[in-house]
Amino acid sequence: MSEPPTIPTGASAPTMPGRARPRLDRTQVFSAAQAIGLLALAAAVLTTPGFLAEPSILSLLTTVSFIGCVAVGMTLITIGGNIMSFALGATVGVTAMVFILAVNQFGFAPGLLAGLCFGAAITGVQGFAVGWLRANPIIVSIAALALIYGVTQAFAERGAVYAVPGLVPAMLKGKIAGMPIEFIVLLASTAIAQLILSATRFGRNLIMVGANLRAAEAVGVHTWRTVTAAYLWAGLFVSLAGIMLAIRYESANMDYGVGYEYDAIAAVLVGGTAIGGGQGSALRTLAGAMVIAAVQVMLLLKGLRQEWQYLVAGLIVLAVIILQSRGRGR
Repeated sequence: MSEPPTIPTGASAPTMPGRARPRLDRTQVFSAAQAIGLLALAAAVLTTPGFLAEPSILSLLTTVSFIGCVAVGMTLITIGGNIMSFALGATVGVTAMVFILAVNQFGFAPGLLAGLCFGAAITGVQGFAVGWLRANPIIVSIAALALIYGVTQAFAERGAVYAVPGLVPAMLKGKIAGMPIEFIVLLASTAIAQLILSATRFGRNLIMVGANLRAAEAVGVHTWRTVTAAYLWAGLFVSLAGIMLAIRYESANMDYGVGYEYDAIAAVLVGGTAIGGGQGSALRTLAGAMVIAAVQVMLLLKGLRQEWQYLVAGLIVLAVIILQSRGRGR
């Protein structure tokens, strides 16, 4: 009687007919959805009259500059496992006001330093509350939002502040190599954030904290320091958006940052950062910000009101969260 055939050691068993194929993992599903979305966006852009005209391209680069700086800051918060901050839009507005007031009082350079420090401090305090006190990041950001608006309205009765003519250099409203200076600032901010994430100990710790807080603590990471530093950096990048808006208009008010936090989280998620933290990239966030800005410019060219921008941004965020959730389920 003959022996049954044996399978050599290390060889894989043959696939049985009718056996179900393995399902796609989250990365494959999300990548496919991104590709389809980008193709749909490209088709919509090409069918929008005037989108490729120079004024529209300049508007796109300027719009993405403000959204992108906020999104870069949001990326650090999200990667750290704290989802998002509802106070970043308000931080844009109040930083712009602090910058204008400081410029009027002390000059441009001290005003720039004051704006950057104020933005970093106001979010750093939130990061300390989240990291040290283990407070819920969403509740902390909502409380910060209320405090920012309350204090601002108490001290700025007219609601807006204006720069003294001549104190803001006119050259900062110009272009370099045909690109708005604001866009150059965004590119530099993105490069710095990506360097922080990929080439520093802090960046590695932040990814570890976002992936598994308890595991990070077990290997000796000072998690509260990492979270606080992430919020500090986020405030620094967000304050750049407020300062650039103040420079462009030589004035500031709290309306400047309205809706930016929603555009920013949309850009972060479209760029592939995991909503639960532990994974993300500033470069991919830049690509996501370009997508959101392109959608906004396209909607404006089609004559749709700003409310449609909020609606589309909300739908994009919802779609990405559903895709990420289904990917984790698989």
